[in-house]
Amino acid sequence: MALIAALLLACGGMLGLCLGLERHYKQLWQRLPSPMLRRGLRGMGWVLLAASFAVSVQVWGWAMGPVAWFGLISLAGLSVAFLLPYSAR
Repeated sequence: MALIAALLLACGGMLGLCLGLERHYKQLWQRLPSPMLRRGLRGMGWVLLAASFAVSVQVWGWAMGPVAWFGLISLAGLSVAFLLPYSAR
């Protein structure tokens, strides 16, 4: 269950960082984001990635937690990169 929680937090974090960029936000919503919204999305992305790291370290300990977290953010980034173009259709 903790693996799924850490993965969902990592996916949310990567999505927040992705939508914090003007190009990707415009690709998804067909309008430009306000600067405050972009900063909020980026901040939320970093907070969710930190929460994912905390869950990973809590479950697997300091020896395997960071290694598992890097794997999870890689998987999350790849899934966001593959799913983002299809959401606009």
